[in-house]
Amino acid sequence: MSNNGLRSKFLADGYVVLDDFLTDDEVAELRKAGDELINNIPKDERKAVFSTTKTEQSKDRYFLESADRVSYFFEASALDEDGELRVPAEVSLNKVGHALHSLHPTFRQFTFCEKVKEACFRLGFEDPVIVQSMYIFKNPGTGSEVSPHQDASFLHTEPVYLAGFWIALEDATPENGCLWVAPGSHRSGVHRRFVRSTDPAAPELLVFTAPLPVYPASNFRPLPVRRGTCILIHGLVVHRSDPNKSSTSRHAYTFHVIDQKHCTYSSDNWLQLKPGESFPSVYKN
Repeated sequence: MSNNGLRSKFLADGYVVLDDFLTDDEVAELRKAGDELINNIPKDERKAVFSTTKTEQSKDRYFLESADRVSYFFEASALDEDGELRVPAEVSLNKVGHALHSLHPTFRQFTFCEKVKEACFRLGFEDPVIVQSMYIFKNPGTGSEVSPHQDASFLHTEPVYLAGFWIALEDATPENGCLWVAPGSHRSGVHRRFVRSTDPAAPELLVFTAPLPVYPASNFRPLPVRRGTCILIHGLVVHRSDPNKSSTSRHAYTFHVIDQKHCTYSSDNWLQLKPGESFPSVYKN
């Protein structure tokens, strides 16, 4: 696919599937790094839950302050009433984020590799920077649903100039929770925002600006892919994934890129850097 062809398809459909983006050896290296994350789950931190259906993180300062850290988020079903694990640690995590691309050498190596630089160039990004990264586990039995959403709801820019890189580290199937995307849904603007609360007395640190829209199931198509595949996701395209009810996990590494030459990162987004810090450049790393 030519440079113009990739960008045209991305703008027409809201996503592009890049088969064989990583080799099996590269996938194995990232999987090894993911296993190391499991082996290094902090013992002395309160266990934070991440969910897209119950939004526990809206009241959680641990989540709010994770922009420049390697923070651990658990599945709600993996913890008991006292916050202790009720399942083995290796199937307890929802994700780890949001600064793997800066703080972990293996994830940093792959986030700023030549393949990512080339993909950004082919998308037409002139000054791409990485705003966040996540290792997503989607473990068998505990891997929860990701409700329909637009990435721009959470990482908004004005205008929207955002792309997600979703890299499958295991085969993703409809049974273990592959992505589902609504082609063309990126043409309808931002449906709602997830922003920092301006009310100091409110219990929620973060709030949605509107209820979750109702999206017809017929709008979505599944994207089963082999490990090593990268799915480029437009910041406005609606996508989701089902809970993992299979016996196999569906690990993935994902990160988000904005073109800071053509947009401004919104100051009310949940993820904010400390004063004086800047997002790392794709082309200069």
